Amino acid sequence: MLIIPAENAINWKRPPWVTLGLVMACLLVFLFYQGGDDQKLESALEQYLDNGLLALEAPAYEDYLQREIRFQGDQQRVLELQEFQQLREQDNDLWQAVTLLLDREYYQYLQANQDIIWAPAQRSHWQEQRGAIEQQWISRLSSFQLGLVPAELSLYTLITYQFLHGGWGHLIGNLVFLFLLGFTVERAMGPGRYLVAYLVCGALSGLVFTAFSMGSQIPLVGASGSISGLMGMYVAIYGLQKIRFFYFLGVYFNYFRAPAIAMLPVWLGKEIYDYWFAGATGIAYMAHAGGLLAGAGLVWLLGKSWLQVKEEFYEPEPDEQDARFTSGYAQAMASLGRLEFDLARRQFEALRERYPERPILLEHLYQLAKLRPDLPAYRELASELMSDALARRQPEQLVSVWQEYLSKGESHHPLAAEDHNRVLFASLKHHDLKAAEKAFERMRLKAEPDMAHEACRLLIAEFEKLQMEPKARHYRQLLQGMS
Repeated sequence: MLIIPAENAINWKRPPWVTLGLVMACLLVFLFYQGGDDQKLESALEQYLDNGLLALEAPAYEDYLQREIRFQGDQQRVLELQEFQQLREQDNDLWQAVTLLLDREYYQYLQANQDIIWAPAQRSHWQEQRGAIEQQWISRLSSFQLGLVPAELSLYTLITYQFLHGGWGHLIGNLVFLFLLGFTVERAMGPGRYLVAYLVCGALSGLVFTAFSMGSQIPLVGASGSISGLMGMYVAIYGLQKIRFFYFLGVYFNYFRAPAIAMLPVWLGKEIYDYWFAGATGIAYMAHAGGLLAGAGLVWLLGKSWLQVKEEFYEPEPDEQDARFTSGYAQAMASLGRLEFDLARRQFEALRERYPERPILLEHLYQLAKLRPDLPAYRELASELMSDALARRQPEQLVSVWQEYLSKGESHHPLAAEDHNRVLFASLKHHDLKAAEKAFERMRLKAEPDMAHEACRLLIAEFEKLQMEPKARHYRQLLQGMS
């Protein structure tokens, strides 16, 4: 049974560039770096068979497997012994050679016990030929160069192993999960922190794998540990919030909703169970378990500091926001239609708290406030609407609101000098001298001297530019009187 989170849809207006980059990096590494592995292995097999190493190693391999079964009780070795014996009965030299060349623990056994396995002449031949194959071909395979080998742990392989894969099926499976999980976590964390967290999860996953495979020569490759880290981060980000999960069982698939964090013990339990009971499947179950714990742990430990989720992550997508706004707006307009003005006002105010960037809401609130010009709310909304009109470069609306307020609300709650000054500047800029003069007369009664002097100078300069000397003279005299 496969269960993966499926809460979000990708927004291609804001592509997950880091996730796409990781996908592309894994693909390019597989094609152009690991692409030469097949040729190296073919050359190694050809040299191995041509030099008669199969005849030397095959009997020793059966003895080795029987020894493992007898002393270690390893049941998986029973299956390996049966399969190898079947290959020998079928004279399938090629697959025998593949088995012997790639079993790194067997190679270590041969190195340690060569003195008692072969006579001196055979041993000398084996050392010369097998050593050359190891040095020239096997050691140059990507999994041995940049894969994570527990017996030879190094810091750089904790990163490089995350970009290697064991085949097309392994690669495609990982990249699909990387994309499905990565774009959500990247949106939540931001690209830089997401990339660091991804690599750290992969490194911690590799360390857990190493702890459970001490001394092993079998290399770990693949992004699944890092991707398990993404799964851990994903559910930790949502916590107790119920989200959708996609599940696939045989040929049946569907969705269900559950608290996000509830899936962490399910996934973790499955990986630990498979580690103990699934047998040798070639899957690094403890690496997956380590990744899950690393991802969730990073969010819990650093979620209120360095790895904090971006606030906008929890906001609905634009399409969903539009749908919610349209629904709320329709309800408020319906209240207006029924003349339920107080209810409509509360609805528009609630909408404006959630959608402050929508100017239509401010206009509706202004129109509702205009019904009671004796209340302070009318002045506040008029001043706010004037500022909004100025910010959106709509001087005509600015002047219109100002003039309307003068006729309806000024006698109750006069506008501040700054409001009149905004009208003066906007009017001068758009050559509405009548409105500018009227705004000046209102403003100079309340303004600080410096503000009034500056406004007067602007009027003088404008009338002089237009060669309207009587007007310019009038304001020069007025300026002298204010000094």
